[in-house]
Amino acid sequence: QVQLVESGGGLVQAGDSLRLSCAASGRTFSRYIMAWFRQAPGKERDFVVAISRSGDSTYYAHSVKGRFTISRDNAKNLVYLQMNSLKPEDTAVYYCAAGALMVVDSQRYDYWGQGTQVTVSS
Repeated sequence: QVQLVESGGGLVQAGDSLRLSCAASGRTFSRYIMAWFRQAPGKERDFVVAISRSGDSTYYAHSVKGRFTISRDNAKNLVYLQMNSLKPEDTAVYYCAAGALMVVDSQRYDYWGQGTQVTVSS
């Protein structure tokens, strides 16, 4: 079992930066692929980025590549999402997820946080 808690969301202006954090409970954090998804009002939950167990491999959605950076600290059971050059279309609830495979399908992830709201004004 893994429990995930996101933090760091907020209201920012276009062009600003935010760093989201996801704190995981349990001693098995390093066994999981970690990912971030986001869901805008009235839309499906979309894949943002995933990171391998060791942190040496990442996969980004095209819409965020070059602006967002995922990282993890297995010693502290933390995963981060650094978001730069934010755009209004990045506005969504951002979710942290843990799973066994580095995939874009949200249904393949086993554990989810409660989400943190990111709002980007124009």
